[in-house]
Amino acid sequence: MKRVGILGSTGSIGTQTLEVVRGNSDLKVVALAAGSNVDLMEKQIREFRPVLCVMWEEAAARDLKERVSDLSVKVLSGMDGLVSMAVLAKMEVLVTAVVGMIGIRPTIAAIEAGKTIALANKETLVTAGHLIMPMAARSGIPILPVDSEHSAIFQSMNGEIKSRADKILLTASGGPFRGRKKEELGDITVEDALKHPNWSMGRKITVDSATLVNKGLEVIEARWLFGMKPEKIQVIVHPQSIIHSMVEYEDGAVMAQLGVPDMKLPIQYALFYPDRRPMEGERIDFYSLGSLTFERPDTETFRGLRLAYDALGAGGSMPTVFNAANEKAVKLFLERKIRFLEIYDLIQGAMENHKVVSYPSVEEILEAEAGTYEYIDTLYR
Repeated sequence: MKRVGILGSTGSIGTQTLEVVRGNSDLKVVALAAGSNVDLMEKQIREFRPVLCVMWEEAAARDLKERVSDLSVKVLSGMDGLVSMAVLAKMEVLVTAVVGMIGIRPTIAAIEAGKTIALANKETLVTAGHLIMPMAARSGIPILPVDSEHSAIFQSMNGEIKSRADKILLTASGGPFRGRKKEELGDITVEDALKHPNWSMGRKITVDSATLVNKGLEVIEARWLFGMKPEKIQVIVHPQSIIHSMVEYEDGAVMAQLGVPDMKLPIQYALFYPDRRPMEGERIDFYSLGSLTFERPDTETFRGLRLAYDALGAGGSMPTVFNAANEKAVKLFLERKIRFLEIYDLIQGAMENHKVVSYPSVEEILEAEAGTYEYIDTLYR
C-alpha cells in the first residue's frame, strides 16, 4: 500500500490524481489540501477518508471542520497546515498540484522529511529550483515530474546515460490562437482564451497556454529538473499534442514519448515509478491519426516564451518576477480588467522594474513576489 498526500486536491491535477487512486486499490490517500472549495473537499474526505485535511483559507477550514465533525479527520489551515501535511509520518508520496508559489515551503519540508515528490506545481522549480534540486540530491529524494512534457522527457531519459543528452525538445500545442498575428489578438475575450484545443486544464493554466507563458515556465522548470542549459532547451509547436516531448542525444538519436492528451498517464507513472500499471482509456490510432506536424513558435506575437528565456538568462530572482507578474496579469485578465496582450506588457514592465538578487533565499523569493504584486497593484488600483 502506497500512502499519498495531495496538495491541491480540488484542482484539475488533484481531481485527476484521485481518479488514478480510484483505479488502483494499493494507493491510499492519507492527506488532502485545497484552497477554499469546501463542498468538494467534504465529498473527497467522505470518499477517501484521509487522516488530515488542510484548507488554505481559515474560514473554509472552520466550515469544513463543522461539516466533517462526525469523522476522525484532523482539519488545519494556512501555511502551517500545509507544512504539517508535508511532514506527515503516515505519508510516503506528496503530489504537489497547487498553483502558485505556496508550494515552495511544503515541498522543502517534504524533502527534509524524506518524502517522494510527485511534482505538478511548476512554480516551485521556476522560482526556487536552485534551492530545491540540490537539496533533493543531497537527501536522495526523487523529484518525479507530473507535467506531461516533463514526464515525457523523464521517460525519454530512462535507460540512457543522461550526460549524453544534447538537447531537450519541448513540445507545445500552440494554444487556441496558433497562427494568429499580434493585430488579430487585440479583442481576444476570456472565453476565447479558455478554449484550449487539446487539454482540459484549470483557468489560469489554460490562459498561460494561450499566451505561451506556460511553455516558458516549463522551459525554466526543465532547466532545473534535468540540469540542461537554456540554449539546449528548444520549444517546438506540435498541434496534435501526441508527442509530449523528446530528447536528442549526442549521436543524433531522438527519443520521444507519445500518447493521447490525458494527464492521468503521467500522474500514474509518477505514483508508481519505476513500475508501469495498466490504465483504461483511449489509445493512439496511428491509422486515423495520419500525420504529425511541427512548427517554430512565434515569439514575436506570443512574447511570453521570449520573456521566459529572458528571465532565465537574467537568473536569480528574475524568474520569480516573471512568474508573479504573470499570475497577477492573468488574474486581471480573467477579471476583465486588462486585455489579452496587456498580459505581456505587465510581465515585461515588472521585469524591467526589478533589481535581480543573484542567489535568492526562500525569504528573498517571497519578497520578490510581493514586490512584483505591489508594482502591478500601483498600476491597477
